[in-house]
Amino acid sequence: MTSWTEIAEGVFHRRYDPLDISICLVRGTDGLLLVDTRCNPTEAEEIAADAALVSDQPIRWVVNTHAHYDHTFGNQRLAVGAAIYGHHLIPAHFAAYESPRLNAWAANPQAQPEHDWRGVDLTPPTRLVSSPTTVDIGGREVRLLPLAPGHTDTDLVLHVPDADVWIVGDVIEESGPPMYGSGCFPFGWPGVLEGLAALIGEDAVVVPGHGRPVRRDFVRAQAGTLRIIAKEITESFSRSEPMEFVAERLAASTPLPLHMAEAAVLRGYALLSATAEGSSTH
Repeated sequence: MTSWTEIAEGVFHRRYDPLDISICLVRGTDGLLLVDTRCNPTEAEEIAADAALVSDQPIRWVVNTHAHYDHTFGNQRLAVGAAIYGHHLIPAHFAAYESPRLNAWAANPQAQPEHDWRGVDLTPPTRLVSSPTTVDIGGREVRLLPLAPGHTDTDLVLHVPDADVWIVGDVIEESGPPMYGSGCFPFGWPGVLEGLAALIGEDAVVVPGHGRPVRRDFVRAQAGTLRIIAKEITESFSRSEPMEFVAERLAASTPLPLHMAEAAVLRGYALLSATAEGSSTH
């Protein structure tokens, strides 16, 4: 775990284990805005304590960059005293993915010892964002931009215009490969990143969901990798190739480890199959 780094005036970044999660604080004259809450209430409590090293101001706003557990399962710790912003589809994603995952863990924690979800009370955002939204935190504005489906259908990025900092969650990964997790959209994701890169200035600081801050060129390069993966899955599906062969080929030719390549291909084939079945009924 590292200490806070001031990546721009009044914008602080810290990398937390487990999972090398990027947490950000944005300081305004009226308080602190926190981005993401980690994996459980205890980890969120750690963030709240560490925030005192940045400022004695309270955390008055929280933003979830997307619905996945490692970015939202600490929400309950901040729900009293702070408004929690997030994509308007997070409640639906919670119901479809995170709630069943949490229930399965509660029934048999030994089966997933890597998680500590004791006492987690799934807490969705209190302010649901469906269009570009500006939050005034006192002396500065933070823009919240919901994205089209990519890493998930709940992705939301933040822009701090006066500091030219973009906080983008897991639509970008720096300390590991792109993560094709629950509810991902492999075919839309490259275009989402390409559109985002078009908004980001050359000298802007971009904070990924995991890892160190990067620049616009990194965003464009990762969009290119995602485009290659999407093309390979699409063409392999059209040739009716077995999924395991496609996953092995992707693992050998892209940054994806085999288990992540398998997840990408499985999700891609499922989406393409659904599209093909829908077309055949018309």
